[in-house]
Amino acid sequence: MAEADGNRTRQRQRLPLSDFEDRAGHQTRYASQAHRSIMAGTMEAMATGQTYRLTQYAHGGGCACKIPPGELEDVVRGLTKGAPRNPAGELLVGLDDGDDAAAVLVGDTALIATTDFFTPVVDDAYDWGRIAAANALSDVYAMGGTPVVALNLLGWPRDVLPYELAAETLRGGLDVCNEAGCHLAGGHSVDDPEPKYGLAVTGVADPRRLLRNDAGKPGVPLSLTKPLGVGVLNSRHKSTGERFEHAIASMTALNRDASAAALAAGVECATDVTGFGLLGHLYKLARASGVTAVLDASAVPYLDGARDALAAGYVSGGTRRNLDWVAPHVDLSSVGEDEALLLADAQTSGGLLIAGEIPGAPVIGELVPRGEHAIVVR
Repeated sequence: MAEADGNRTRQRQRLPLSDFEDRAGHQTRYASQAHRSIMAGTMEAMATGQTYRLTQYAHGGGCACKIPPGELEDVVRGLTKGAPRNPAGELLVGLDDGDDAAAVLVGDTALIATTDFFTPVVDDAYDWGRIAAANALSDVYAMGGTPVVALNLLGWPRDVLPYELAAETLRGGLDVCNEAGCHLAGGHSVDDPEPKYGLAVTGVADPRRLLRNDAGKPGVPLSLTKPLGVGVLNSRHKSTGERFEHAIASMTALNRDASAAALAAGVECATDVTGFGLLGHLYKLARASGVTAVLDASAVPYLDGARDALAAGYVSGGTRRNLDWVAPHVDLSSVGEDEALLLADAQTSGGLLIAGEIPGAPVIGELVPRGEHAIVVR
């Protein structure tokens, strides 16, 4: 054992100290730049008497600020090995297939655990809190579960943004949790150069009826419960200050009813569409299930104004990174770059992507036996 451990140690890549110093210096510079940006925005708001535009206090917004999917998979690779000593429950869903949440069997109940937080996606603090909470709760619904209790996660630049805005953010999260029938009990906060908010959520589910992203089967249709396009509309909002009420309504709508409808229809496979875009989350589903997804681009619904926002150039860096990641695994020969970008648009609090049919959700494609590509767009 000692020799094996020694071999593993020798095989690890060691970064020279200068690399760590460079990275630490980069992080320090980034924090300083973010702080200066926040200070500049605060001074401008104070000088003009205008309200604070929260999206100007962060480098990204909503789920578009996620670490790119390819980079993230590199980070977590290998973390599925090993197991805890004397675990209190059996792990049903973990890191293996990048599902929406973890699931542990405790007695006869599947315990669902997830967390999600991000920088402001809209300027209004109350709306941001509502969106972030709905987005975090969505992971539980995407697993076929019911959220039971949540904890606040708050990062706040306390020296430059008033606490009244933090309180409004938390109030938005509380109102959505109340709507979901989920207790919101405490949480954790840190002083942060950028504002960040989200929830850690625990839910319950029937272990025999989990919605998983590895349970897709050939011959099953694909349905989408919310239109795409919030990513490009949010990018436009961040740049221009235009407010899109229909996008906010979409992002704050709970996926509770869609989840219940999927379970009632006997669906076994589902995921939600968030920061990795429709193509990214569909790719993870197809890869985990060992199938190919055939996507009908003309059947995919979009919010009003999404195509106009794309044409005007309001595309986030997260969306472009999504497309770069999935492109090697997708046949996009039937659509142009604009359509591909919309299909990869980084969503915040998007709908459920369901392998099956439920009332009111358009069918956007189907699963077929695995072919050359994980996804074929037609």
